[in-house]
Amino acid sequence: MHSAPSHTLTLSNPTGLYDPSANGYSHVAQVAAGARLVFIAGQGGETADGQLSADFSDQVRQALANLQTALRSVGAEVGQVAKLTVLIVDHSHARLGIFSALLQQLWGASPTPACTLIPVPCLALEGMLFEIEAVAALPA
Repeated sequence: MHSAPSHTLTLSNPTGLYDPSANGYSHVAQVAAGARLVFIAGQGGETADGQLSADFSDQVRQALANLQTALRSVGAEVGQVAKLTVLIVDHSHARLGIFSALLQQLWGASPTPACTLIPVPCLALEGMLFEIEAVAALPA
């Protein structure tokens, strides 16, 4: 079993399940008792002034930047994220590749969190192609 432990969060990929690292996630996220959980609402690709690029890659980059801003606001980093939920409009293998590459670039050497990707027909805003929400585990 491959795992990356911390005092608050342990991410792992149990033996018997395929290695999901190429797709940018771990199978299991275990949060220690007494941890402070932080729930980040779905972040889309809109800038602070409400602009939304029509390009999928641009939206993913901006949504990940927005996620980092939300995490930093509570003193958290991406390495403390236990679970992601990702929504992709018109999901395809190409869009998965773009998302996975950008996610792995952001997480760097840190293990990536547990993740569920849900293909959807549309999102809350006209032209929105990508949304990502997170649950982070911080020391109490």
